[in-house]
Amino acid sequence: MTPFLRPLDPFPPVEQAQDEVGGLLAAGGGLLPDRVLDAYRQGIFPWGTVEGHPLWYSPDPRMVLFPREFRLSRSLRKTLRGNDYEVRFDHDFAATIAACAETERPGQDGTWISEEMMDAYIRLHELGWAHSVETYVDNELAGGLYGLAIGRMFYGESMFSRCSNASKIAFAHLVSILNEQQFGLVDCQMRTAHLASLGAREIERHEFLGHLLQLTAISTRADWSALAKRFIW
Repeated sequence: MTPFLRPLDPFPPVEQAQDEVGGLLAAGGGLLPDRVLDAYRQGIFPWGTVEGHPLWYSPDPRMVLFPREFRLSRSLRKTLRGNDYEVRFDHDFAATIAACAETERPGQDGTWISEEMMDAYIRLHELGWAHSVETYVDNELAGGLYGLAIGRMFYGESMFSRCSNASKIAFAHLVSILNEQQFGLVDCQMRTAHLASLGAREIERHEFLGHLLQLTAISTRADWSALAKRFIW
């Protein structure tokens, strides 16, 4: 039976996550910033809500990307060398998460990014924890992603694309910034073929938690809105 958390209840040990349902660990407890940040520091993330209550997951294995293992294909490199796009960091977080919520995805009935989830991440963005990377074409938002940065750990949440390669452009710029800022890991949560094509791979949860403990302990808070720059691809 899935534990239901009251606002002050601690999370159960991640070893109690139910592998047969994707690593579901608990429900409830609310989405206040301290609760969400505490979850991420323990290798737990919210994925959807039921009747307004968040569902918390900690899958094993865990899909991750070590930034230096990012796989830049020849075709993507050619796209990145073009001058028909612009990448901005934290320019319009609300529009980015809204676009992620609106994007239809194969195998999913509706979106897991509920109003409660959107409000929670917008608040985390206002507090300097949640960030967006956005691709613009002709000054229109064409693709992007959002996630959280804690220490030198980045937790990817969702991405979207309204034109070919727009989300990949944003992701490539994110990885370049993470390498530059000496981030050690990107949490991709669960395996997809798309993430695997970019160099992400699965590791066991205990290994993931070891990286997490080390990387989140490093004190660093960059001004993401000032990070936009042109890279030499």
